Amino acid sequence: MKEFFKIMGVLTITCVICAFFLAVVFSSAKEKISMNEKKRIKQAIENLAPDSVTVQELKLKDQVVYKLFDKNKKLMGYAFIAKGQGYQGTIKILSVIDPTLQKLEGIEIIESVETPGLGAKIQDDPFRKQFDGLSVLPQIECLKDQVQKNNQIQAITGATISSRAVVNILNKEIKTLEKLLKTQ
Repeated sequence: MKEFFKIMGVLTITCVICAFFLAVVFSSAKEKISMNEKKRIKQAIENLAPDSVTVQELKLKDQVVYKLFDKNKKLMGYAFIAKGQGYQGTIKILSVIDPTLQKLEGIEIIESVETPGLGAKIQDDPFRKQFDGLSVLPQIECLKDQVQKNNQIQAITGATISSRAVVNILNKEIKTLEKLLKTQ
């Protein structure tokens, strides 16, 4: 019995020390993580809206929306981050939509932990390019078969859940964006 308490004491102390060091490392890396995410967002906006010269950040409730302007200061559209649950974890998407909120200019996957080789294909060009110029009215649809309408995308074979997750996340966030911009 004495041996049991000795082992438990050593394990407890080891766990406390490890937890302390993990907390220290995380707090020191937190700022760098935030900086890297901002860089990824900026790069994604540049990729999706290369003609945008000015990006104005709007804070609408708990959402950040980026207004994109061309060199003539004409509104080109909005960039927004959509986040939600995928098959294995959170998927974070940056999307650019036209000023009328009817057509997507494209998407970039900012963060994803989907299954390598299957769900991770949501980050590949063949899947992402389906969203270029995609109509969001009525809602975006995800099909296993061939696309027949301009608001449909084809799911990745073997990764239907991840494909549908991207579509559901975007549909939800587009509705939220419409409401937020109407109240602005």
